[in-house]
Amino acid sequence: MRERPQAGFNERAARTGPWFTLTARIALAVVWCWAGWAKIQDPAASSYALRAYRVLPESLVDLFGYGLPALELVLALLLLAGLRVRFGGTLSALLLLGFLAAIVSAWARGLSIDCGCFGGGGEVDPGDTQYVQEVLRDLGLLLLSGLLIRWPASRFSLDARL
Repeated sequence: MRERPQAGFNERAARTGPWFTLTARIALAVVWCWAGWAKIQDPAASSYALRAYRVLPESLVDLFGYGLPALELVLALLLLAGLRVRFGGTLSALLLLGFLAAIVSAWARGLSIDCGCFGGGGEVDPGDTQYVQEVLRDLGLLLLSGLLIRWPASRFSLDARL
Protein backbone atom coordinates (compact mmCIF):
# COMPACT_ATOMS: atom_id res chain seq x y z
CA MET A 1 0.00 0.00 0.00
CA ARG A 2 1.36 3.35 -0.97
CA GLU A 3 1.56 6.06 1.69
CA ARG A 4 0.20 9.46 0.95
CA PRO A 5 2.93 12.13 0.97
CA GLN A 6 2.66 14.81 3.59
CA ALA A 7 0.66 17.83 2.60
CA GLY A 8 2.79 20.53 1.03
CA PHE A 9 3.12 24.06 2.30
CA ASN A 10 0.56 25.42 -0.17
CA GLU A 11 -2.02 22.83 0.85
CA ARG A 12 -1.54 23.59 4.55
CA ALA A 13 -1.64 27.32 3.88
CA ALA A 14 -4.88 26.94 1.93
CA ARG A 15 -6.42 25.08 4.88
CA THR A 16 -5.10 27.22 7.73
CA GLY A 17 -4.85 30.65 6.08
CA PRO A 18 -8.57 31.44 6.30
CA TRP A 19 -8.47 30.67 10.03
CA PHE A 20 -5.56 33.07 10.56
CA THR A 21 -7.44 35.71 8.58
CA LEU A 22 -10.56 35.12 10.69
CA THR A 23 -8.45 35.60 13.82
CA ALA A 24 -6.98 38.83 12.44
CA ARG A 25 -10.47 40.07 11.50
CA ILE A 26 -11.83 39.40 14.98
CA ALA A 27 -8.81 40.89 16.75
CA LEU A 28 -8.98 44.09 14.69
CA ALA A 29 -12.77 44.27 15.05
CA VAL A 30 -12.47 44.04 18.83
CA VAL A 31 -9.81 46.78 18.93
CA TRP A 32 -11.75 49.12 16.62
CA CYS A 33 -14.99 48.50 18.52
CA TRP A 34 -13.31 49.13 21.86
CA ALA A 35 -11.63 52.32 20.58
CA GLY A 36 -14.73 53.65 18.84
CA TRP A 37 -17.13 52.81 21.67
CA ALA A 38 -14.89 54.40 24.31
CA LYS A 39 -14.58 57.60 22.29
CA ILE A 40 -18.19 57.85 21.14
CA GLN A 41 -19.26 57.90 24.80
CA ASP A 42 -17.50 61.25 25.21
CA PRO A 43 -16.75 62.88 21.85
CA ALA A 44 -15.69 66.11 23.54
CA ALA A 45 -12.89 64.19 25.29
CA SER A 46 -11.96 62.68 21.93
CA SER A 47 -11.63 66.18 20.49
CA TYR A 48 -9.57 67.21 23.52
CA ALA A 49 -7.20 64.27 22.94
CA LEU A 50 -6.85 65.15 19.24
CA ARG A 51 -6.15 68.78 20.09
CA ALA A 52 -3.21 67.69 22.29
CA TYR A 53 -1.37 66.32 19.22
CA ARG A 54 -1.27 69.83 17.72
CA VAL A 55 -1.37 68.55 14.13
CA LEU A 56 -4.92 69.38 12.99
CA PRO A 57 -6.22 72.87 12.36
CA GLU A 58 -8.70 73.87 15.05
CA SER A 59 -11.50 73.90 12.46
CA LEU A 60 -11.04 70.12 11.91
CA VAL A 61 -10.53 68.94 15.49
CA ASP A 62 -14.23 68.53 16.32
CA LEU A 63 -14.99 66.96 12.93
CA PHE A 64 -12.35 64.29 13.60
CA GLY A 65 -13.20 64.04 17.29
CA TYR A 66 -16.82 63.25 16.54
CA GLY A 67 -16.37 61.42 13.23
CA LEU A 68 -13.45 59.12 14.03
CA PRO A 69 -15.30 57.04 16.66
CA ALA A 70 -18.17 56.43 14.23
CA LEU A 71 -15.72 55.38 11.52
CA GLU A 72 -13.98 53.01 13.93
CA LEU A 73 -17.30 51.39 14.87
CA VAL A 74 -18.33 50.96 11.22
CA LEU A 75 -14.93 49.44 10.47
CA ALA A 76 -15.35 47.03 13.41
CA LEU A 77 -18.71 45.89 12.03
CA LEU A 78 -17.30 45.38 8.51
CA LEU A 79 -14.43 43.31 9.85
CA LEU A 80 -16.59 41.28 12.20
CA ALA A 81 -19.07 40.50 9.43
CA GLY A 82 -16.29 39.76 6.97
CA LEU A 83 -17.77 42.19 4.47
CA ARG A 84 -15.27 43.78 2.08
CA VAL A 85 -12.37 42.34 4.08
CA ARG A 86 -9.60 43.73 1.84
CA PHE A 87 -11.21 47.20 2.02
CA GLY A 88 -11.51 46.86 5.81
CA GLY A 89 -7.87 45.83 6.07
CA THR A 90 -6.84 48.77 3.89
CA LEU A 91 -8.91 51.28 5.88
CA SER A 92 -7.55 49.80 9.10
CA ALA A 93 -3.98 50.12 7.81
CA LEU A 94 -4.52 53.73 6.72
CA LEU A 95 -5.97 54.70 10.10
CA LEU A 96 -3.12 52.96 11.91
CA LEU A 97 -0.51 54.67 9.73
CA GLY A 98 -2.13 58.01 10.56
CA PHE A 99 -2.15 57.18 14.26
CA LEU A 100 1.46 56.03 14.13
CA ALA A 101 2.50 59.23 12.38
CA ALA A 102 0.69 61.32 15.00
CA ILE A 103 2.20 59.40 17.93
CA VAL A 104 5.73 59.50 16.53
CA SER A 105 5.32 63.19 15.70
CA ALA A 106 4.17 64.00 19.25
CA TRP A 107 7.05 61.96 20.66
CA ALA A 108 9.62 63.62 18.37
CA ARG A 109 8.33 67.09 19.25
CA GLY A 110 8.67 66.36 22.97
CA LEU A 111 4.94 66.52 23.73
CA SER A 112 3.75 64.64 26.79
CA ILE A 113 0.39 63.18 25.85
CA ASP A 114 -1.70 60.06 26.25
CA CYS A 115 -2.72 58.87 22.80
CA GLY A 116 -6.44 58.83 23.59
CA CYS A 117 -6.79 55.70 21.49
CA PHE A 118 -9.29 54.12 23.86
CA GLY A 119 -10.92 57.21 25.30
CA GLY A 120 -9.47 59.89 27.49
CA GLY A 121 -6.19 61.23 26.22
CA GLY A 122 -4.62 64.64 26.24
CA GLU A 123 -1.65 66.09 28.04
CA VAL A 124 0.00 64.05 30.81
CA ASP A 125 3.12 64.27 32.95
CA PRO A 126 6.30 63.42 30.99
CA GLY A 127 6.79 60.23 33.03
CA ASP A 128 3.31 59.01 32.13
CA THR A 129 3.80 58.82 28.36
CA GLN A 130 3.74 55.36 26.78
CA TYR A 131 5.00 56.05 23.27
CA VAL A 132 6.98 52.82 22.88
CA GLN A 133 4.00 50.64 23.85
CA GLU A 134 1.64 52.64 21.64
CA VAL A 135 3.94 52.38 18.63
CA LEU A 136 4.51 48.64 19.13
CA ARG A 137 0.77 48.02 19.56
CA ASP A 138 -0.06 49.93 16.39
CA LEU A 139 2.71 48.15 14.44
CA GLY A 140 1.25 44.80 15.52
CA LEU A 141 -2.22 45.88 14.44
CA LEU A 142 -0.77 47.16 11.18
CA LEU A 143 0.69 43.70 10.59
CA LEU A 144 -2.77 42.16 11.07
CA SER A 145 -4.23 44.72 8.66
CA GLY A 146 -1.60 43.76 6.10
CA LEU A 147 -2.60 40.12 6.49
CA LEU A 148 -6.19 41.05 5.60
CA ILE A 149 -5.06 43.05 2.60
CA ARG A 150 -2.84 40.25 1.28
CA TRP A 151 -5.13 37.30 2.10
CA PRO A 152 -8.72 38.55 2.57
CA ALA A 153 -10.42 35.14 2.28
CA SER A 154 -11.51 33.94 5.70
CA ARG A 155 -13.93 31.65 7.45
CA PHE A 156 -17.39 32.88 8.40
CA SER A 157 -17.29 35.95 6.17
CA LEU A 158 -20.09 37.54 4.21
CA ASP A 159 -17.64 38.00 1.34
CA ALA A 160 -17.54 34.21 0.91
CA ARG A 161 -21.34 34.06 0.70
CA LEU A 162 -21.75 36.88 -1.81
